[in-house]
Amino acid sequence: MIARYSRPRMVAIWAEQTRFRIWFEIEAHATDALAELGVVPKEAAAKIWAEGKDAVFDVARIDEIEREVKHDVIAFLTHLGEIVGPDARFLHQGMTSSDVLDTCFAVQLSRAADLLIADIDALLAALEKRAMEHKYTPTIGRSHGIHAEPVTFGLKLAQAYAEFSRNRERLVAARKEIATCAISGAVGTFANIDPRVEEHVAAKMGLAVEPVSTQVIPRDRHAMFFASLGVVASSIERLAIEIRHLQRTEVLEAEEFFSEGQKGSSAMPHKRNPVLTENLTGLARMVRSYAMPAMENVALWHERDISHSSVERMIGPDATITLDFALGRLAGVIDKLLIYPANMRKNLDRLGGLHNSQRVLLALTQAGASREESYRLVQRNAMKVWRGEGDFLAFLKADPQVSSRLSDAALEAMFDEGYHFKHVDTIFERVFGKANAKKH
Repeated sequence: MIARYSRPRMVAIWAEQTRFRIWFEIEAHATDALAELGVVPKEAAAKIWAEGKDAVFDVARIDEIEREVKHDVIAFLTHLGEIVGPDARFLHQGMTSSDVLDTCFAVQLSRAADLLIADIDALLAALEKRAMEHKYTPTIGRSHGIHAEPVTFGLKLAQAYAEFSRNRERLVAARKEIATCAISGAVGTFANIDPRVEEHVAAKMGLAVEPVSTQVIPRDRHAMFFASLGVVASSIERLAIEIRHLQRTEVLEAEEFFSEGQKGSSAMPHKRNPVLTENLTGLARMVRSYAMPAMENVALWHERDISHSSVERMIGPDATITLDFALGRLAGVIDKLLIYPANMRKNLDRLGGLHNSQRVLLALTQAGASREESYRLVQRNAMKVWRGEGDFLAFLKADPQVSSRLSDAALEAMFDEGYHFKHVDTIFERVFGKANAKKH
């Protein structure tokens, strides 16, 4: 992953030194279990820990060995043997390379998921804070991009909060599903290693035991993990596009923070572009693109092949690093988002009250008109306003077929904006919980 879209904590999970450290711990914990079972000397297991626990693995040396042996795990074990000495012959007893690789991948994805869950928590905090600030800030709701009926800006953010709450649950479930350990040997039968070794390693590495590993951990787990990342990315894009639309010059109801000295265009000094949310749209596309190869990895030959390996070496770091960066960026955008209630009011009033058309329609049906007749009466007056010919309420009052059924006072009552917001508290209680919603 390129440094431009990377943050250090997530990058560190995928660093070569980290990977080799996890490989060492898997091997050392397995050797401990084998020592307890009497398969290897306890002194050898102790020596492996003593020599390896603080070792800095020589990546260049491991690469040098791999160029000769053409096998990454063998290259690592050879280098570890150079560090540990003769007792290294007790490493990897009854194990196969997939035991190390798959268990390590599970550890890395679990740690990555922990960071992503923390990222979502930070985003949720920002969304809740801004939603409470603008709980009753009126703005026009749009369907098909066209003015519909009023909402509040707080409701827009509450919807995003609810969506990312679901995404948090998805990541928690995906983390649980991916966090399994396989130490079952060739073709997964435990022929040369006791299942108790796997149980020991799993406990030490914070993983669950894989019920059937067939030499590799089944890739349906990984497919679900990366698919979950793709769903989170799509939610990021949905919110990013909302902000991009709201920042358009003709709308300008909200805007990305524009810092002192920031420049929007190399050619036009007046520009303030939504570059952060445009960037998030692009990053979301990349994260989603990693889900498909993960699904294609599910179908491996028989007990194992390595067609998945090259894919996972790329999508593991790239998907998690990209999503980590995107979630952090989105939290920052929301936290510093510039919000313009005056422009929201101006846009809300732009169509002269047409957003109350449904109320008038329903009132006419209650007053005895058929739905078809009510719709016709309301629409013919609404279209005059749409063409810029005047005010909706005035046209309704002047229409004898409307005024014969609804008094001026009744019509005026239907233009009460508060009518649209009478259930905002209920929605907020559903999203944030009754106690939390009432705090604000």
